[in-house]
Amino acid sequence: MTIAPSETPVLAGGVWREREAAHEERARALTSAHRDRAARREKHPVEDFLFTYYSYKPAVLHRWHPGEDVELADAAADARAEWRWYRPGSVTGALAVDGSGFRAERGALVANVGRILRATAGRAPGFGCFGLHEWAMVYRQREHRHPVPLRLGQDETDAVVEAHDLRCTHFDAYRFFTLEAVPRNRDALTRESQPALEQPGCLHAGMDLYKWAVKLGPLVPGEVMLDAFELARDIRVLDMRASPYDLADWGYAPVPIETAEGKAAYVRAQRGFAERGQVIRARLVEIAGA
Repeated sequence: MTIAPSETPVLAGGVWREREAAHEERARALTSAHRDRAARREKHPVEDFLFTYYSYKPAVLHRWHPGEDVELADAAADARAEWRWYRPGSVTGALAVDGSGFRAERGALVANVGRILRATAGRAPGFGCFGLHEWAMVYRQREHRHPVPLRLGQDETDAVVEAHDLRCTHFDAYRFFTLEAVPRNRDALTRESQPALEQPGCLHAGMDLYKWAVKLGPLVPGEVMLDAFELARDIRVLDMRASPYDLADWGYAPVPIETAEGKAAYVRAQRGFAERGQVIRARLVEIAGA
């Protein structure tokens, strides 16, 4: 029997193995510090967040996928032949991501991810929140989520919240507001309102691109996954530098959003992250499909 030439791109063995090795090296650089700390049972209030809040192990980042509609030549004897969501390719000895199988089983998830991403991508970015969600999480609260002292002390931190209009649009940040801070937010957020309110200027919406990439699993090329993680890591640094916490002992200078200069610095960085996020978001929308 003659197999018709495949219309799907086929990566030669040497090509995809080189991409896989480069991915592993990049992933190792991104996760090594966290893995070393975990082995010593140490915690970092900034850098470990993505591994604890999202609950995805570093191994998720280390596994390279070519993405959907790409075949890997000479891969039948590779360990990935035993991985879930892989199928034989149209070329003898090739493997490919089983996108149809993944979508058949997780279609509702893929559709929901796509719906949120498309709605967010099409909305105008907002840059007036100044990272006050972190301040709202400690407002009038004597016990805090992070074992790190407040940069201004409790009373002055509370005063900063009271002097500003809270404009948080991200439910997963809003749900950690203290009870006293909740009614101060411009909108009462719910999980159901998330697709209608999430916007691309939001730092947490940018961090969540990593979460959405993980949920789309093997449909996402490894390079896109690591781009999303790197964006989330960089956003997290700004998120905490602009927070009320004093991170000097950890080597982080504050972005003092209680001042005009700090606000301007925050917005400049926020705009850059929004631009990076929209590129990744567009790719994930394409992957999720209509």
